[in-house]
Amino acid sequence: MNRPETTEYIEDYEDYASLVGETDIVSAMRKQLIEIETLFGSIPEEKGAFAYAEGKMTIKQLLGHLIVGERVFSYRALRIAHGDPTPLSGMDQDLFIANGNFNAISLADLRTEFLHILQADILFFQNLTDEAWARTGTANDNQVSVRALAYNMVNHTRHHLDSLRRDYLSKL
Repeated sequence: MNRPETTEYIEDYEDYASLVGETDIVSAMRKQLIEIETLFGSIPEEKGAFAYAEGKMTIKQLLGHLIVGERVFSYRALRIAHGDPTPLSGMDQDLFIANGNFNAISLADLRTEFLHILQADILFFQNLTDEAWARTGTANDNQVSVRALAYNMVNHTRHHLDSLRRDYLSKL
């Protein structure tokens, strides 16, 4: 499968799109699953509430943000892949962080939840037809393809894993 064309997603996602060079996005998801399991498994529970600066997410909140993002993006992909023409709303990520109670959940439980979501997404995407991959719909008032959503999911996670390594783990 080819990378999504720039016409398949909004310009704001170009930074994310540039993070994935793979053409087999499902294979990239499988690799990311192992990376997430290893990376978050290496962080001690007591470090889950660490934020590298005032006003930044804690490690647990960052993982919660990834969980929420994965759920929202996969829901959009599900609806669009199945031909649902209903425009899908955007989301306020700050609202989800503020009300997610992520700091009260163990890092192990958050990690397990994210891994299960990723495994379900891999199964979903690996079984899509070429026609489903190419379908487009409206999400957050913008046209987007299922293919672009899948790439965005990997890109979004990759972006935050890079931040976790650079901004969090390097300061623990």
